[in-house]
Amino acid sequence: MSAEASEPRRPPRRTRTRARPASRPRVATVLAGLALAAAGTASLVACGGDGDDNGGASFTPTPTAADTASFSAGSVPSALASLGESVKESARAAASAAASSASARASEFEASVSAEVARANAAAQKELEDVDGRGNATADVSLTGKPRSETGGLLAVVVNITNRTDSTASYAVQVDFRDSDGKVVETRFVGAEDLAPGGSAHPLAISRKPPEPPLTAEIAKAQRY
Repeated sequence: MSAEASEPRRPPRRTRTRARPASRPRVATVLAGLALAAAGTASLVACGGDGDDNGGASFTPTPTAADTASFSAGSVPSALASLGESVKESARAAASAAASSASARASEFEASVSAEVARANAAAQKELEDVDGRGNATADVSLTGKPRSETGGLLAVVVNITNRTDSTASYAVQVDFRDSDGKVVETRFVGAEDLAPGGSAHPLAISRKPPEPPLTAEIAKAQRY
């Protein structure tokens, strides 16, 4: 026998063909999509960088401090100072107008009083010029407030004069109007002539000042003569 006949025959080898992975096309597709997305993002960034495009990224500007170099130390800007002066001027004008109005109303009110009463008031002022102190008749005089509704809003007081002597007498009375600080801001004079014993008179002392600020009336002098 030959050597070849004694050796067993080996079956032929089968070559196995390995299938290629099917995932490569999918990977390529994904990579292509990512590339397109990146290109789109770059385009948006480039557009957003244009300062004239309102669609760009928004930002908050940093506040700028006021330039105070033009302000003098310890003073307000001229515009505010002018406004303050304007307000003060308006207040002064309003006060002046109120005073003028009150004086005019007082004159009108007094004009309704008889000429005889006006003459008595003038005589009372003259009589009190030489009186020292408070006079000799303060006990015979008192004051009563009169409603403003009856005086056109003016401050007026009724001066009650009573002759408590046994003889006919005339009276002169000085009424002072004081402010809240006790300062005399106005003085008025009233009088009553030839009062019989036990007789009385009730003249008015009318302030020419505006209703505000409020004033207080008091008897400063009262002289019997």
